[in-house]
Amino acid sequence: MAQASKVIITCAITGSVHTPSMSPYLPVTPAEIAASAIEAAAAGAAVVHLHARDPVTGMPSQNAQLFAQFLPQIKAESNVVINLTTGGASTMTVEERLLPALRFKPEVASLNMGSMNFGMYEMLGRFKEFRHDWERPYLESSEDRIFRNTFKDIAHILEACNDNGTRFEIECYDIGHLYTAAHFVDRGLLKAPVFIQSVFGVRGGIGVHPEDIAHMKRTADRLFGADYHWSALGAGAQQPRVLTQALLLGGHVRVGLEDNLWLRKGQLAKSNAEQVTAIRSVIEQLGFQIATAEEARVMLGLKGSGEVAF
Repeated sequence: MAQASKVIITCAITGSVHTPSMSPYLPVTPAEIAASAIEAAAAGAAVVHLHARDPVTGMPSQNAQLFAQFLPQIKAESNVVINLTTGGASTMTVEERLLPALRFKPEVASLNMGSMNFGMYEMLGRFKEFRHDWERPYLESSEDRIFRNTFKDIAHILEACNDNGTRFEIECYDIGHLYTAAHFVDRGLLKAPVFIQSVFGVRGGIGVHPEDIAHMKRTADRLFGADYHWSALGAGAQQPRVLTQALLLGGHVRVGLEDNLWLRKGQLAKSNAEQVTAIRSVIEQLGFQIATAEEARVMLGLKGSGEVAF
């Protein structure tokens, strides 16, 4: 892994996993997403990872017009690196998922490295009441849904964004996804430095045992040498443990209401900024420093905010 002197905090603002009934603090409208991203950046996030939602129902959406309602405001009021999803939601086609990144040409876009089971149905054991008709079946159907990310899909996204100067947050939910990323480096479609985001704790992906985290890091080191940066995220309640271990292994971290609705056991996070502040405290207590957005741009080899299309 490239030896970074400072820690990049990524904050995933809203995502497509949690539904609005799970937390009153989940950003849904463009105004809420913009405000939450700007607050997270002020708290210390160098990167914000963005999805959009239907402002009435809160359902995940890749409608570029919704992204257009918050991207310019975030850019105008913050120097934060903006990372747009190409994952969208597991119910969407690859072409739907790709639309915002193609239109807005961001500095960074996320990219999943493999098709997988992505189980959200267990949340039905914790959340019983839903305000919107789509929420319960959306969670239930994940028990029999495959989140498609074939080799052809991945190559299509990489090739489609090739001329835009967009680099990628490579999301790896299991060890095989690291090998897939290495395959695309070998094909010349992924360029160093590769930004690997290891995802721990999603049902269908790798677990959160300390050995799982160490194994992911060791494998990435072997495959990519010094030509990559490594970040980790932990789903749900495991977030603090996963991130602390990642920090001790020299990694970067991702927080946010996309990944975890809670600040601590029994207490919902009231904002994304709260989660950024919490992990920043851990980082500084461990004797590390957080990276600014400009420092993150240098580390990740980004084109700069002046080269995006919003």
